[in-house]
Amino acid sequence: MLTRFKSAYINLGIHRQMLLLISVLMLGSFASYLLVLNTVYNTYDSQMYEKTSELLNMSSVEIENQLKDIENLSFRVVTDEQLQRYLSQLQQESSIYEKNVIRKKITNRLIAFAGSEKFVYSMMAIDREGEVMSAGNREGIPAVLRTDLVRLAKDKAGSNSWYVGEQGSLLAVRQFKEFSGSTFTLNDLGTIIVRIRIDRIVQQQMESSSGSQLIISDGEEIVYPSELVPPLNKDAISQELQRSQPYGVVTLPEESYFSARIQSAYTGWTYLHMTPFDEMFQRMVWIKRMVTIVFIGIFLLALIFGTKLSRSITRPMERLLQKMRTVETGNLDQLGELTTDPVTASAQNEVGMLHRTFNRMLRRIRELIDENYAKQLVIRETELKALQAQIDPHFLYNTLESINWMAKVNKQTEISRMVEALGFLLRSSVNMSDKLIRLGDELDIVRSYVTIQRMRFEERLDFTIDVPEELLDTQIPKLTLQPLVENAIHYALEPKIEVCHIRITARLEQDTVHITVEDDGPGMTPEFLDRLYQGQVRTRGKGIGLSNIMERIRLTFGPEYGLRIESEPDVCTAFHIRIPYEKGEMYDVQSAVGG
Repeated sequence: MLTRFKSAYINLGIHRQMLLLISVLMLGSFASYLLVLNTVYNTYDSQMYEKTSELLNMSSVEIENQLKDIENLSFRVVTDEQLQRYLSQLQQESSIYEKNVIRKKITNRLIAFAGSEKFVYSMMAIDREGEVMSAGNREGIPAVLRTDLVRLAKDKAGSNSWYVGEQGSLLAVRQFKEFSGSTFTLNDLGTIIVRIRIDRIVQQQMESSSGSQLIISDGEEIVYPSELVPPLNKDAISQELQRSQPYGVVTLPEESYFSARIQSAYTGWTYLHMTPFDEMFQRMVWIKRMVTIVFIGIFLLALIFGTKLSRSITRPMERLLQKMRTVETGNLDQLGELTTDPVTASAQNEVGMLHRTFNRMLRRIRELIDENYAKQLVIRETELKALQAQIDPHFLYNTLESINWMAKVNKQTEISRMVEALGFLLRSSVNMSDKLIRLGDELDIVRSYVTIQRMRFEERLDFTIDVPEELLDTQIPKLTLQPLVENAIHYALEPKIEVCHIRITARLEQDTVHITVEDDGPGMTPEFLDRLYQGQVRTRGKGIGLSNIMERIRLTFGPEYGLRIESEPDVCTAFHIRIPYEKGEMYDVQSAVGG
């Protein structure tokens, strides 16, 4: 892999090599900067987490100390001798009046306990008969919830239990266990429920943390706060509680937060501290953006100066390379137009010496062209005449045979048409003074030939011509299409019993005319076509061969034009001719040959 990259780099131009090298160096520097910045961010995150964890630990310890005080309060309540005595009397008393009096005493005793606690919202006791005696806020508890709380207290058998209710309400629940003096009967006397002002406890600890939010969760419900401050929501808090790392960044549509969490060993609750990210990292983000902008500016300046430096080195070499490529493509007519920068040509460095040597070589090439141009034209003209001399009008034998056959069998007046067509063909084939003729004249020759062949094959020959009028003046080598039609009749029509369709079409694409001679004969296999292109197939005909047509087109118009064959066995055969579009003027053969 490294070898391939090295080879690709060596094969690049000097200009691109320098730009690539500058880009790699700059991007490497930027990558190092990002690595250092990321390390700083990680360190900053760790320190921020440590500081936030310390704050959370202090806050959670203070909150839990207050919760422990509430737990001790519930213990003092359930062990209070007066409440023990009142609750025992309730179970023994049968008079409703006396029971109400006792419940009033219990209420007064609860008021005494709740009045001295600033974090107690309300305190209520539920006796064995389900009657509620409350102190503090009179907000009641639904009957279903009271039943659940009594059952919860009973399951804990006298131990304190925390219950998180709706809208973040926090309740301390404990069962009254009967005892008198040193005798512990542990009979169920009722249940004490203490509703706590958890919001006051948290607010007292978070007064110094402006903008930050503390969320307390027991794993299922949010203990605090009762309502989240937007843009925070339950889904975001739930996802953050499930994060594997104890800290991270929470991205919300409106704002981002830095979060850190710890879990309490006392209650098992999770304390989640959410701090607005922008307030903490605004300066770091600003520094990062500023450094990025500065780097982009330096990178662009480096590219600009690198481009100018590399251009000052490579531009003279590119000019010299352009001249060489022009000579390589054979476009020698532009040799006189190619000039050299005087500063470059007069320079005494290696590039200047190359330009001067190349200019001397160009002058020598021009001299050789002037000496040999006429000789090359004569050679090409001789080759054209030699190829045209190969034309063997063997179709005249078939024509004479058809005329003889028609005369003996039918003795019809249509023989005159055949004679006229034959006369036209003879005049066209004998007169070889014109190497190029109009496409329309070539199609007239084809029509005369087809007229003769139709007398022989009758309805078995279906011949059509689809050539736009504007292409009829296009110049084409004489006897180009007629041999192809003759070939189609010989190889496609004669072996068939049913009708054979032969069609000539033409279309113009940009400055090139595409002519197609197509038949639906037996076709040719790909292997046969390869052998035909390589000249390994000996045809049965004695007329103008395909290689003759190909070579005449190439010698006349140039190597980019010629004849191409497409064939599919048992489907069709198509001969595609490409010639230049020269309307209204004869094609300059000398230009095509000499260019």
